[in-house]
Amino acid sequence: MSHSTQVTRDLNRTENTKAAPPLLDVRNLRIGANISFPGEKNHHIVIVDKISFQLQKGHVLGLIGESGAGKSTIGLSAMAYGRGGCEITGGEVFLNGEDILSFNHKSIRQIRGVKVAYVAQSAAAAFNPAHRLGDQVIESALEHGLMSRTEATAFADQLFDKLGLPEPDKFGQRYPHQVSGGQLQRAMTAMALCSKPDLIVFDEPTTALDVTTQIDVLAAIKHAIRETHTAALYITHDLAVVAQISDEIMVLKNGKTVEYGTTEQIINSPQEQYTQSLVTVRSTQKPVTESPDKTPLLRVENISASYDGVNQILSDISLQLHAGQTLSIVGESGSGKSTMARVVTGLLPQQQGKVLFNGTPLPAELKRRDKEQLRRLQMIYQMADVAMNPRQTIDQIIGRPLEFYFGLRGAEKRRKVIELLELIELGEKYIDRYPAELSGGQKQRICIARALAAKPDLIICDEVTSALDPLVAEEILKLLLRLQEQYQVAYLFITHDIATVRAISDTIAVMYQGELVRFGERSQVLSPPYDDYTDLLLSSVPEMELDWLDKVLSSRRMQSAGH
Repeated sequence: MSHSTQVTRDLNRTENTKAAPPLLDVRNLRIGANISFPGEKNHHIVIVDKISFQLQKGHVLGLIGESGAGKSTIGLSAMAYGRGGCEITGGEVFLNGEDILSFNHKSIRQIRGVKVAYVAQSAAAAFNPAHRLGDQVIESALEHGLMSRTEATAFADQLFDKLGLPEPDKFGQRYPHQVSGGQLQRAMTAMALCSKPDLIVFDEPTTALDVTTQIDVLAAIKHAIRETHTAALYITHDLAVVAQISDEIMVLKNGKTVEYGTTEQIINSPQEQYTQSLVTVRSTQKPVTESPDKTPLLRVENISASYDGVNQILSDISLQLHAGQTLSIVGESGSGKSTMARVVTGLLPQQQGKVLFNGTPLPAELKRRDKEQLRRLQMIYQMADVAMNPRQTIDQIIGRPLEFYFGLRGAEKRRKVIELLELIELGEKYIDRYPAELSGGQKQRICIARALAAKPDLIICDEVTSALDPLVAEEILKLLLRLQEQYQVAYLFITHDIATVRAISDTIAVMYQGELVRFGERSQVLSPPYDDYTDLLLSSVPEMELDWLDKVLSSRRMQSAGH
Protein backbone atom coordinates (compact mmCIF):
# COMPACT_ATOMS: atom_id res chain seq x y z
CA MET A 1 0.00 0.00 0.00
CA SER A 2 1.36 3.44 -0.93
CA HIS A 3 2.10 6.10 1.68
CA SER A 4 -0.55 8.46 0.24
CA THR A 5 -3.17 5.69 0.39
CA GLN A 6 -2.29 4.97 4.01
CA VAL A 7 -2.60 8.68 4.83
CA THR A 8 -6.01 8.81 3.15
CA ARG A 9 -7.09 5.79 5.10
CA ASP A 10 -5.87 7.21 8.43
CA LEU A 11 -7.61 10.54 7.75
CA ASN A 12 -10.86 8.78 6.95
CA ARG A 13 -10.64 6.80 10.16
CA THR A 14 -9.89 9.90 12.20
CA GLU A 15 -12.87 11.76 10.73
CA ASN A 16 -15.17 8.77 11.28
CA THR A 17 -14.02 8.38 14.87
CA LYS A 18 -14.83 12.02 15.61
CA ALA A 19 -18.23 11.76 13.97
CA ALA A 20 -19.50 8.48 15.47
CA PRO A 21 -18.31 4.99 16.34
CA PRO A 22 -18.28 2.78 13.24
CA LEU A 23 -21.13 0.38 12.60
CA LEU A 24 -18.68 -2.22 11.25
CA ASP A 25 -15.04 -2.32 12.34
CA VAL A 26 -12.87 -5.07 10.82
CA ARG A 27 -9.40 -5.41 12.31
CA ASN A 28 -6.55 -7.51 10.90
CA LEU A 29 -8.92 -10.15 9.54
CA ARG A 30 -7.30 -13.42 8.45
CA ILE A 31 -9.20 -16.23 6.72
CA GLY A 32 -7.71 -19.48 5.46
CA ALA A 33 -8.57 -22.96 4.23
CA ASN A 34 -7.00 -26.41 4.10
CA ILE A 35 -6.84 -27.85 0.57
CA SER A 36 -5.25 -30.81 -1.14
CA PHE A 37 -4.35 -31.74 -4.71
CA PRO A 38 -4.16 -35.33 -5.99
CA GLY A 39 -1.00 -37.02 -4.67
CA GLU A 40 -0.19 -34.16 -2.29
CA LYS A 41 -0.65 -33.61 1.43
CA ASN A 42 -3.15 -31.10 2.79
CA HIS A 43 -1.75 -27.63 3.05
CA HIS A 44 -3.09 -24.37 4.43
CA ILE A 45 -3.66 -21.39 2.17
CA VAL A 46 -4.37 -17.81 3.22
CA ILE A 47 -7.42 -16.37 1.45
CA VAL A 48 -7.69 -13.07 3.35
CA ASP A 49 -4.57 -11.59 4.89
CA LYS A 50 -4.77 -8.91 7.61
CA ILE A 51 -7.63 -6.85 6.17
CA SER A 52 -8.82 -3.80 8.15
CA PHE A 53 -11.53 -1.23 7.42
CA GLN A 54 -14.37 0.71 9.05
CA LEU A 55 -17.89 1.42 7.83
CA GLN A 56 -20.21 4.10 9.20
CA LYS A 57 -23.98 3.79 9.38
CA GLY A 58 -25.62 4.87 6.12
CA HIS A 59 -22.36 4.57 4.15
CA VAL A 60 -21.40 2.15 1.39
CA LEU A 61 -17.96 0.54 1.06
CA GLY A 62 -17.17 -1.07 -2.28
CA LEU A 63 -14.97 -4.17 -2.28
CA ILE A 64 -13.43 -4.66 -5.70
CA GLY A 65 -10.88 -7.00 -7.21
CA GLU A 66 -10.44 -9.96 -9.51
CA SER A 67 -11.86 -13.45 -8.91
CA GLY A 68 -10.17 -15.01 -5.90
CA ALA A 69 -9.25 -11.65 -4.36
CA GLY A 70 -11.27 -12.45 -1.22
CA LYS A 71 -14.17 -10.02 -1.74
CA SER A 72 -17.06 -12.39 -0.97
CA THR A 73 -15.10 -14.07 1.82
CA ILE A 74 -14.62 -10.69 3.54
CA GLY A 75 -18.29 -9.80 3.01
CA LEU A 76 -19.48 -13.02 4.61
CA SER A 77 -17.17 -12.46 7.59
CA ALA A 78 -19.47 -9.54 8.51
CA MET A 79 -21.97 -12.31 9.32
CA ALA A 80 -19.31 -14.39 11.13
CA TYR A 81 -19.58 -16.89 8.30
CA GLY A 82 -16.87 -18.83 6.49
CA ARG A 83 -18.07 -20.70 3.41
CA GLY A 84 -16.67 -23.62 1.47
CA GLY A 85 -14.33 -24.86 4.17
CA CYS A 86 -12.96 -21.39 4.91
CA GLU A 87 -12.10 -20.61 8.51
CA ILE A 88 -11.62 -17.23 10.19
CA THR A 89 -8.19 -17.70 11.76
CA GLY A 90 -7.41 -14.25 13.12
CA GLY A 91 -8.55 -10.68 13.67
CA GLU A 92 -11.73 -9.13 14.96
CA VAL A 93 -15.07 -8.12 13.43
CA PHE A 94 -16.98 -5.57 15.50
CA LEU A 95 -20.64 -4.92 14.65
CA ASN A 96 -22.19 -2.10 16.70
CA GLY A 97 -19.23 -2.38 19.06
CA GLU A 98 -19.55 -6.15 19.65
CA ASP A 99 -16.99 -8.68 18.45
CA ILE A 100 -19.27 -11.09 16.58
CA LEU A 101 -16.46 -13.61 16.07
CA SER A 102 -16.67 -14.33 19.80
CA PHE A 103 -20.43 -15.06 19.65
CA ASN A 104 -21.80 -18.54 20.20
CA HIS A 105 -23.92 -20.21 17.51
CA LYS A 106 -27.24 -19.01 18.98
CA SER A 107 -26.09 -15.37 19.18
CA ILE A 108 -24.80 -15.46 15.59
CA ARG A 109 -28.17 -16.78 14.35
CA GLN A 110 -29.85 -13.84 16.06
CA ILE A 111 -27.87 -11.27 14.04
CA ARG A 112 -28.01 -12.98 10.62
CA GLY A 113 -30.95 -11.70 8.62
CA VAL A 114 -31.73 -9.15 11.34
CA LYS A 115 -28.67 -6.99 12.02
CA VAL A 116 -26.84 -8.15 8.87
CA ALA A 117 -28.52 -9.30 5.64
CA TYR A 118 -27.07 -10.78 2.47
CA VAL A 119 -27.99 -10.27 -1.20
CA ALA A 120 -26.53 -12.98 -3.42
CA GLN A 121 -25.41 -12.72 -7.05
CA SER A 122 -28.00 -15.18 -8.36
CA ALA A 123 -31.45 -14.36 -7.04
CA ALA A 124 -32.87 -17.18 -9.17
CA ALA A 125 -30.87 -19.71 -7.15
CA ALA A 126 -31.58 -17.99 -3.81
CA PHE A 127 -35.40 -18.09 -3.95
CA ASN A 128 -37.47 -21.22 -3.34
CA PRO A 129 -39.48 -21.81 -6.53
CA ALA A 130 -42.29 -23.50 -4.58
CA HIS A 131 -43.17 -20.45 -2.44
CA ARG A 132 -44.56 -17.03 -3.27
CA LEU A 133 -42.14 -14.11 -3.25
CA GLY A 134 -44.00 -12.21 -0.54
CA ASP A 135 -43.83 -15.11 1.90
CA GLN A 136 -40.07 -15.43 1.36
CA VAL A 137 -39.43 -11.69 1.67
CA ILE A 138 -41.11 -11.47 5.09
CA GLU A 139 -39.86 -14.84 6.41
CA SER A 140 -36.91 -13.48 8.40
CA ALA A 141 -38.96 -10.68 10.00
CA LEU A 142 -41.56 -13.23 11.14
CA GLU A 143 -38.98 -15.82 12.24
CA HIS A 144 -37.28 -13.32 14.56
CA GLY A 145 -40.57 -11.86 15.84
CA LEU A 146 -39.85 -8.36 14.52
CA MET A 147 -43.34 -7.80 13.08
CA SER A 148 -46.72 -9.45 12.76
CA ARG A 149 -47.57 -10.98 9.36
CA THR A 150 -49.86 -8.04 8.56
CA GLU A 151 -47.16 -5.48 9.45
CA ALA A 152 -44.45 -7.37 7.56
CA THR A 153 -46.62 -7.75 4.44
CA ALA A 154 -47.47 -4.03 4.46
CA PHE A 155 -43.79 -3.13 4.88
CA ALA A 156 -42.80 -5.52 2.08
CA ASP A 157 -45.33 -3.82 -0.22
CA GLN A 158 -43.73 -0.46 0.65
CA LEU A 159 -40.30 -1.86 -0.22
CA PHE A 160 -41.60 -3.25 -3.53
CA ASP A 161 -42.87 0.25 -4.32
CA LYS A 162 -39.54 1.93 -3.35
CA LEU A 163 -37.66 -0.57 -5.49
CA GLY A 164 -39.79 0.21 -8.53
CA LEU A 165 -41.47 -3.19 -8.83
CA PRO A 166 -44.75 -3.43 -10.81
CA GLU A 167 -48.04 -3.54 -8.89
CA PRO A 168 -46.30 -3.50 -5.50
CA ASP A 169 -49.44 -4.50 -3.60
CA LYS A 170 -49.76 -7.65 -5.75
CA PHE A 171 -46.12 -8.39 -6.57
CA GLY A 172 -45.63 -10.61 -3.50
CA GLN A 173 -48.32 -13.01 -4.75
CA ARG A 174 -46.12 -14.07 -7.66
CA TYR A 175 -43.75 -17.02 -7.75
CA PRO A 176 -40.05 -16.56 -8.67
CA HIS A 177 -40.52 -17.94 -12.20
CA GLN A 178 -43.23 -15.35 -12.92
CA VAL A 179 -40.90 -12.32 -12.77
CA SER A 180 -37.83 -11.18 -14.70
CA GLY A 181 -34.23 -11.52 -13.51
CA GLY A 182 -34.00 -7.83 -12.69
CA GLN A 183 -37.27 -7.91 -10.74
CA LEU A 184 -36.10 -10.98 -8.84
CA GLN A 185 -32.85 -9.23 -7.89
CA ARG A 186 -34.84 -6.26 -6.55
CA ALA A 187 -37.14 -8.65 -4.66
CA MET A 188 -34.05 -10.11 -2.98
CA THR A 189 -33.01 -6.58 -1.97
CA ALA A 190 -36.49 -6.15 -0.46
CA MET A 191 -36.01 -9.41 1.44
CA ALA A 192 -32.73 -8.09 2.87
CA LEU A 193 -34.33 -4.77 3.85
CA CYS A 194 -37.50 -6.23 5.34
CA SER A 195 -35.92 -6.91 8.74
CA LYS A 196 -34.54 -3.35 8.81
CA PRO A 197 -30.90 -4.48 9.18
CA ASP A 198 -28.03 -2.19 10.09
CA LEU A 199 -25.85 -3.69 7.33
CA ILE A 200 -26.45 -5.36 3.95
CA VAL A 201 -23.80 -7.32 2.07
CA PHE A 202 -24.43 -7.03 -1.68
CA ASP A 203 -22.46 -9.80 -3.40
CA GLU A 204 -22.22 -9.05 -7.15
CA PRO A 205 -25.97 -8.19 -7.31
CA THR A 206 -25.91 -6.95 -10.94
CA THR A 207 -23.13 -9.01 -12.54
CA ALA A 208 -25.50 -11.48 -14.23
CA LEU A 209 -27.82 -8.74 -15.54
CA ASP A 210 -27.80 -7.00 -18.90
CA VAL A 211 -26.91 -3.30 -18.91
CA THR A 212 -30.45 -1.97 -19.23
CA THR A 213 -31.67 -4.12 -16.32
CA GLN A 214 -28.50 -3.41 -14.33
CA ILE A 215 -29.10 0.33 -14.35
CA ASP A 216 -32.64 -0.13 -12.97
CA VAL A 217 -31.41 -2.43 -10.20
CA LEU A 218 -28.50 -0.12 -9.34
CA ALA A 219 -30.83 2.85 -9.12
CA ALA A 220 -33.26 0.88 -6.92
CA ILE A 221 -30.48 -0.26 -4.57
CA LYS A 222 -29.03 3.25 -4.30
CA HIS A 223 -32.47 4.73 -3.58
CA ALA A 224 -33.25 2.07 -0.96
CA ILE A 225 -29.96 2.66 0.86
CA ARG A 226 -30.59 6.41 0.94
CA GLU A 227 -34.16 5.98 2.16
CA THR A 228 -33.42 3.46 4.91
CA HIS A 229 -30.00 4.82 5.94
CA THR A 230 -28.68 1.25 5.88
CA ALA A 231 -24.94 0.65 5.59
CA ALA A 232 -23.71 -1.66 2.88
CA LEU A 233 -20.74 -3.63 1.64
CA TYR A 234 -20.98 -3.70 -2.14
CA ILE A 235 -18.92 -6.50 -3.71
CA THR A 236 -18.17 -6.42 -7.42
CA HIS A 237 -15.41 -6.74 -10.00
CA ASP A 238 -16.70 -3.76 -12.01
CA LEU A 239 -15.14 -0.49 -10.85
CA ALA A 240 -17.47 1.63 -12.99
CA VAL A 241 -20.49 0.07 -11.24
CA VAL A 242 -19.16 0.41 -7.70
CA ALA A 243 -18.26 4.05 -8.36
CA GLN A 244 -21.98 4.86 -8.69
CA ILE A 245 -22.97 3.59 -5.28
CA SER A 246 -20.00 3.67 -2.88
CA ASP A 247 -18.62 6.31 -0.54
CA GLU A 248 -15.31 4.48 -0.19
CA ILE A 249 -13.61 1.70 -2.15
CA MET A 250 -11.16 -0.99 -1.08
CA VAL A 251 -9.20 -2.62 -3.90
CA LEU A 252 -8.14 -6.21 -3.19
CA LYS A 253 -5.81 -8.70 -4.81
CA ASN A 254 -4.80 -12.15 -3.56
CA GLY A 255 -6.49 -11.50 -0.23
CA LYS A 256 -4.59 -8.29 0.50
CA THR A 257 -5.44 -4.60 0.39
CA VAL A 258 -3.96 -2.89 -2.66
CA GLU A 259 -5.56 0.51 -2.12
CA TYR A 260 -8.21 1.97 0.18
CA GLY A 261 -9.71 5.46 -0.05
CA THR A 262 -12.66 7.60 -1.03
CA THR A 263 -14.44 6.76 -4.27
CA GLU A 264 -13.30 10.06 -5.76
CA GLN A 265 -9.65 9.34 -4.95
CA ILE A 266 -9.74 5.77 -6.28
CA ILE A 267 -11.46 6.76 -9.55
CA ASN A 268 -9.74 10.07 -10.28
CA SER A 269 -6.25 9.59 -8.84
CA PRO A 270 -5.46 5.92 -8.15
CA GLN A 271 -2.03 5.45 -6.63
CA GLU A 272 -1.29 1.78 -7.26
CA GLN A 273 -0.57 0.23 -10.66
CA TYR A 274 -3.16 -2.52 -10.17
CA THR A 275 -5.89 0.04 -9.44
CA GLN A 276 -4.80 2.07 -12.47
CA SER A 277 -5.18 -1.05 -14.63
CA LEU A 278 -8.75 -1.50 -13.35
CA VAL A 279 -9.57 2.12 -14.21
CA THR A 280 -8.19 1.78 -17.76
CA VAL A 281 -9.36 -1.78 -18.51
CA ARG A 282 -10.79 -2.61 -21.94
CA SER A 283 -8.11 -0.95 -24.01
CA THR A 284 -8.32 -3.83 -26.53
CA GLN A 285 -9.73 -2.80 -29.90
CA LYS A 286 -9.84 -4.97 -32.99
CA PRO A 287 -8.58 -3.13 -36.11
CA VAL A 288 -11.22 -2.23 -38.68
CA THR A 289 -11.33 -4.78 -41.52
CA GLU A 290 -13.15 -4.62 -44.82
CA SER A 291 -15.95 -7.10 -45.43
CA PRO A 292 -14.96 -9.47 -48.25
CA ASP A 293 -17.18 -9.80 -51.30
CA LYS A 294 -17.08 -13.61 -51.37
CA THR A 295 -19.82 -15.91 -50.06
CA PRO A 296 -20.35 -15.50 -46.29
CA LEU A 297 -19.26 -18.37 -44.08
CA LEU A 298 -22.58 -18.18 -42.23
CA ARG A 299 -25.83 -16.81 -43.61
CA VAL A 300 -29.05 -16.76 -41.60
CA GLU A 301 -32.08 -16.09 -43.79
CA ASN A 302 -35.51 -15.10 -42.47
CA ILE A 303 -35.31 -17.26 -39.34
CA SER A 304 -38.32 -17.56 -37.03
CA ALA A 305 -38.32 -19.90 -34.03
CA SER A 306 -40.17 -20.76 -30.84
CA TYR A 307 -39.79 -23.29 -28.02
CA ASP A 308 -43.41 -24.42 -27.87
CA GLY A 309 -44.60 -23.81 -31.42
CA VAL A 310 -46.87 -21.00 -30.21
CA ASN A 311 -44.95 -18.18 -28.53
CA GLN A 312 -42.50 -16.90 -31.12
CA ILE A 313 -39.01 -16.06 -29.80
CA LEU A 314 -37.31 -15.10 -33.08
CA SER A 315 -39.08 -13.25 -35.85
CA ASP A 316 -37.71 -13.02 -39.42
CA ILE A 317 -34.00 -12.67 -38.55
CA SER A 318 -31.41 -12.35 -41.34
CA LEU A 319 -27.66 -12.09 -40.67
CA GLN A 320 -24.35 -12.94 -42.29
CA LEU A 321 -20.81 -13.57 -41.09
CA HIS A 322 -17.61 -13.87 -43.16
CA ALA A 323 -14.65 -16.14 -42.50
CA GLY A 324 -12.11 -14.71 -40.05
CA GLN A 325 -14.50 -12.04 -38.79
CA THR A 326 -16.58 -11.49 -35.64
CA LEU A 327 -20.31 -10.86 -35.59
CA SER A 328 -21.52 -9.74 -32.15
CA ILE A 329 -25.17 -10.24 -31.26
CA VAL A 330 -26.11 -7.85 -28.48
CA GLY A 331 -29.30 -7.16 -26.55
CA GLU A 332 -30.88 -7.47 -23.14
CA SER A 333 -31.99 -10.72 -21.49
CA GLY A 334 -34.88 -12.24 -23.41
CA SER A 335 -33.99 -10.52 -26.69
CA GLY A 336 -33.32 -13.86 -28.43
CA LYS A 337 -29.50 -13.85 -28.56
CA SER A 338 -28.93 -17.34 -27.15
CA THR A 339 -31.98 -18.66 -29.01
CA MET A 340 -30.30 -17.52 -32.23
CA ALA A 341 -27.21 -19.55 -31.24
CA ARG A 342 -29.37 -22.61 -30.57
CA VAL A 343 -30.89 -22.35 -34.04
CA VAL A 344 -27.46 -22.06 -35.70
CA THR A 345 -26.14 -25.08 -33.78
CA GLY A 346 -29.24 -27.17 -34.51
CA LEU A 347 -30.28 -27.45 -30.87
CA LEU A 348 -33.54 -25.62 -31.69
CA PRO A 349 -34.92 -26.29 -35.21
CA GLN A 350 -36.33 -23.16 -36.80
CA GLN A 351 -39.98 -22.87 -37.84
CA GLN A 352 -39.17 -20.77 -40.90
CA GLY A 353 -36.08 -19.71 -42.84
CA LYS A 354 -32.73 -21.45 -43.29
CA VAL A 355 -29.15 -21.46 -42.05
CA LEU A 356 -26.45 -21.71 -44.72
CA PHE A 357 -22.81 -22.66 -44.05
CA ASN A 358 -20.45 -21.79 -46.91
CA GLY A 359 -23.51 -21.50 -49.14
CA THR A 360 -24.89 -24.94 -48.22
CA PRO A 361 -28.07 -25.23 -46.10
CA LEU A 362 -27.50 -26.88 -42.72
CA PRO A 363 -30.07 -29.46 -41.51
CA ALA A 364 -32.30 -27.78 -38.93
CA GLU A 365 -31.87 -30.59 -36.38
CA LEU A 366 -28.51 -31.36 -34.79
CA LYS A 367 -28.96 -35.14 -35.12
CA ARG A 368 -29.27 -34.83 -38.91
CA ARG A 369 -25.93 -33.02 -39.31
CA ASP A 370 -22.94 -35.09 -40.36
CA LYS A 371 -19.63 -35.33 -38.51
CA GLU A 372 -17.90 -32.78 -40.73
CA GLN A 373 -20.67 -30.21 -40.24
CA LEU A 374 -20.44 -30.75 -36.48
CA ARG A 375 -16.64 -30.33 -36.52
CA ARG A 376 -16.67 -27.05 -38.43
CA LEU A 377 -19.06 -25.34 -35.97
CA GLN A 378 -18.06 -25.38 -32.28
CA MET A 379 -19.34 -23.59 -29.19
CA ILE A 380 -17.87 -22.04 -26.03
CA TYR A 381 -20.35 -21.63 -23.18
CA GLN A 382 -20.82 -18.88 -20.59
CA MET A 383 -20.24 -20.98 -17.49
CA ALA A 384 -16.99 -22.91 -17.88
CA ASP A 385 -17.68 -24.53 -14.48
CA VAL A 386 -20.62 -26.53 -15.80
CA ALA A 387 -19.29 -26.98 -19.34
CA MET A 388 -16.59 -29.45 -18.26
CA ASN A 389 -16.81 -32.83 -16.57
CA PRO A 390 -15.32 -32.31 -13.09
CA ARG A 391 -14.16 -35.95 -13.01
CA GLN A 392 -12.05 -35.65 -16.15
CA THR A 393 -8.52 -34.29 -16.38
CA ILE A 394 -7.63 -31.46 -18.77
CA ASP A 395 -5.95 -34.10 -20.96
CA GLN A 396 -9.26 -35.96 -21.28
CA ILE A 397 -11.36 -32.82 -21.81
CA ILE A 398 -9.25 -31.37 -24.64
CA GLY A 399 -8.39 -34.81 -26.02
CA ARG A 400 -12.01 -35.85 -26.59
CA PRO A 401 -12.56 -33.87 -29.85
CA LEU A 402 -9.09 -34.91 -31.07
CA GLU A 403 -10.11 -38.54 -30.69
CA PHE A 404 -13.67 -38.09 -31.99
CA TYR A 405 -12.91 -36.04 -35.10
CA PHE A 406 -9.38 -37.12 -36.02
CA GLY A 407 -8.93 -40.52 -34.38
CA LEU A 408 -5.86 -39.45 -32.36
CA ARG A 409 -4.86 -41.68 -29.45
CA GLY A 410 -2.08 -42.29 -26.95
CA ALA A 411 1.13 -40.28 -27.18
CA GLU A 412 0.07 -38.53 -30.39
CA LYS A 413 -3.13 -37.22 -28.78
CA ARG A 414 -1.28 -36.12 -25.63
CA ARG A 415 1.30 -34.28 -27.75
CA LYS A 416 -1.50 -32.38 -29.52
CA VAL A 417 -3.17 -31.52 -26.18
CA ILE A 418 0.13 -30.03 -24.99
CA GLU A 419 0.33 -27.96 -28.22
CA LEU A 420 -3.17 -26.61 -27.54
CA LEU A 421 -2.29 -25.81 -23.93
CA GLU A 422 0.72 -23.83 -25.16
CA LEU A 423 -1.53 -22.09 -27.66
CA ILE A 424 -3.85 -20.83 -24.91
CA GLU A 425 -0.84 -19.73 -22.81
CA LEU A 426 -1.18 -22.33 -20.03
CA GLY A 427 1.36 -25.03 -20.84
CA GLU A 428 2.01 -28.70 -20.14
CA LYS A 429 1.92 -28.37 -16.33
CA TYR A 430 -1.90 -28.16 -16.46
CA ILE A 431 -2.46 -31.34 -18.48
CA ASP A 432 -3.15 -33.69 -15.55
CA ARG A 433 -5.13 -31.25 -13.42
CA TYR A 434 -8.89 -31.29 -12.87
CA PRO A 435 -11.21 -28.30 -13.51
CA ALA A 436 -11.58 -27.65 -9.76
CA GLU A 437 -7.85 -26.88 -9.61
CA LEU A 438 -8.14 -23.98 -12.08
CA SER A 439 -9.25 -20.35 -11.81
CA GLY A 440 -12.25 -19.04 -13.74
CA GLY A 441 -10.09 -17.57 -16.48
CA GLN A 442 -8.04 -20.76 -16.80
CA LYS A 443 -11.22 -22.84 -17.12
CA GLN A 444 -12.45 -20.63 -19.93
CA ARG A 445 -9.09 -21.03 -21.71
CA ILE A 446 -9.52 -24.81 -21.51
CA CYS A 447 -12.97 -24.47 -23.12
CA ILE A 448 -11.38 -22.40 -25.90
CA ALA A 449 -8.71 -25.08 -26.42
CA ARG A 450 -11.38 -27.79 -26.58
CA ALA A 451 -13.24 -25.86 -29.28
CA LEU A 452 -10.03 -25.25 -31.24
CA ALA A 453 -9.12 -28.95 -31.06
CA ALA A 454 -11.81 -29.63 -33.69
CA LYS A 455 -10.18 -27.12 -36.11
CA PRO A 456 -13.51 -25.33 -36.65
CA ASP A 457 -14.36 -22.59 -39.15
CA LEU A 458 -16.84 -20.95 -36.77
CA ILE A 459 -16.97 -20.76 -32.97
CA ILE A 460 -20.10 -19.53 -31.21
CA CYS A 461 -19.08 -17.67 -28.02
CA ASP A 462 -22.09 -17.43 -25.72
CA GLU A 463 -21.40 -14.79 -23.02
CA VAL A 464 -17.89 -16.24 -22.55
CA THR A 465 -16.55 -13.26 -20.57
CA SER A 466 -19.63 -12.15 -18.60
CA ALA A 467 -18.76 -14.27 -15.54
CA LEU A 468 -15.13 -13.08 -15.47
CA ASP A 469 -13.60 -10.03 -13.80
CA PRO A 470 -12.54 -7.24 -16.21
CA LEU A 471 -8.80 -7.96 -16.25
CA VAL A 472 -9.27 -11.70 -16.87
CA ALA A 473 -11.98 -10.94 -19.46
CA GLU A 474 -9.53 -8.63 -21.22
CA GLU A 475 -6.95 -11.42 -21.37
CA ILE A 476 -9.52 -13.84 -22.83
CA LEU A 477 -10.55 -11.30 -25.49
CA LYS A 478 -6.91 -10.75 -26.49
CA LEU A 479 -6.42 -14.50 -26.73
CA LEU A 480 -9.51 -14.90 -28.94
CA LEU A 481 -8.36 -12.09 -31.25
CA ARG A 482 -4.87 -13.59 -31.53
CA LEU A 483 -6.27 -17.01 -32.35
CA GLN A 484 -8.62 -15.50 -34.90
CA GLU A 485 -5.76 -13.76 -36.67
CA GLN A 486 -3.66 -16.92 -36.56
CA TYR A 487 -6.30 -19.40 -37.77
CA GLN A 488 -8.86 -17.17 -39.53
CA VAL A 489 -11.64 -18.66 -37.40
CA ALA A 490 -14.93 -16.73 -37.34
CA TYR A 491 -16.76 -15.87 -34.10
CA LEU A 492 -20.47 -15.48 -33.50
CA PHE A 493 -20.15 -13.57 -30.22
CA ILE A 494 -23.25 -13.36 -28.04
CA THR A 495 -23.09 -10.80 -25.25
CA HIS A 496 -24.88 -8.01 -23.39
CA ASP A 497 -21.58 -6.21 -22.73
CA ILE A 498 -21.19 -3.21 -25.04
CA ALA A 499 -17.54 -2.76 -24.03
CA THR A 500 -16.82 -6.26 -25.34
CA VAL A 501 -18.75 -5.50 -28.52
CA ARG A 502 -16.64 -2.40 -29.15
CA ALA A 503 -13.45 -4.40 -28.59
CA ILE A 504 -13.86 -7.44 -30.81
CA SER A 505 -16.57 -6.87 -33.45
CA ASP A 506 -16.38 -6.48 -37.21
CA THR A 507 -20.16 -6.44 -37.52
CA ILE A 508 -22.90 -6.04 -34.89
CA ALA A 509 -26.51 -7.16 -34.67
CA VAL A 510 -28.74 -5.49 -32.07
CA MET A 511 -31.75 -7.59 -31.02
CA TYR A 512 -34.83 -6.68 -29.01
CA GLN A 513 -37.74 -8.98 -28.16
CA GLY A 514 -36.79 -11.45 -30.87
CA GLU A 515 -36.44 -8.91 -33.66
CA LEU A 516 -33.39 -7.47 -35.40
CA VAL A 517 -33.26 -3.76 -34.56
CA ARG A 518 -29.95 -2.84 -36.16
CA PHE A 519 -27.29 -4.69 -38.20
CA GLY A 520 -24.10 -3.53 -39.91
CA GLU A 521 -20.41 -2.83 -39.51
CA ARG A 522 -19.16 -1.80 -36.07
CA SER A 523 -18.62 1.86 -36.96
CA GLN A 524 -22.08 2.09 -38.50
CA VAL A 525 -24.01 0.47 -35.64
CA LEU A 526 -22.15 2.34 -32.89
CA SER A 527 -22.50 5.75 -34.54
CA PRO A 528 -25.57 8.04 -34.51
CA PRO A 529 -28.30 8.45 -35.50
CA TYR A 530 -29.55 5.63 -33.29
CA ASP A 531 -32.91 3.95 -33.05
CA ASP A 532 -34.50 4.29 -29.59
CA TYR A 533 -33.45 0.86 -28.31
CA THR A 534 -29.82 1.06 -29.45
CA ASP A 535 -29.62 4.51 -27.87
CA LEU A 536 -30.99 3.07 -24.59
CA LEU A 537 -28.51 0.17 -24.73
CA LEU A 538 -25.46 2.36 -25.36
CA SER A 539 -26.46 4.95 -22.75
CA SER A 540 -26.80 2.19 -20.11
CA VAL A 541 -23.13 1.17 -20.21
CA PRO A 542 -21.55 2.32 -16.91
CA GLU A 543 -18.80 4.90 -17.31
CA MET A 544 -15.92 5.63 -14.96
CA GLU A 545 -17.53 8.84 -13.65
CA LEU A 546 -18.67 9.45 -10.08
CA ASP A 547 -22.10 10.86 -10.96
CA TRP A 548 -22.74 8.89 -14.16
CA LEU A 549 -25.79 7.03 -12.79
CA ASP A 550 -27.45 10.21 -11.47
CA LYS A 551 -26.88 11.96 -14.83
CA VAL A 552 -28.41 9.07 -16.79
CA LEU A 553 -31.45 8.82 -14.50
CA SER A 554 -31.97 12.60 -14.63
CA SER A 555 -31.76 12.56 -18.43
CA ARG A 556 -34.31 9.76 -18.67
CA ARG A 557 -36.71 11.54 -16.31
CA MET A 558 -36.50 14.64 -18.50
CA GLN A 559 -37.11 12.58 -21.65
CA SER A 560 -40.07 10.86 -20.00
CA ALA A 561 -41.53 14.20 -18.91
CA GLY A 562 -41.07 15.52 -22.45
CA HIS A 563 -43.10 12.67 -23.86
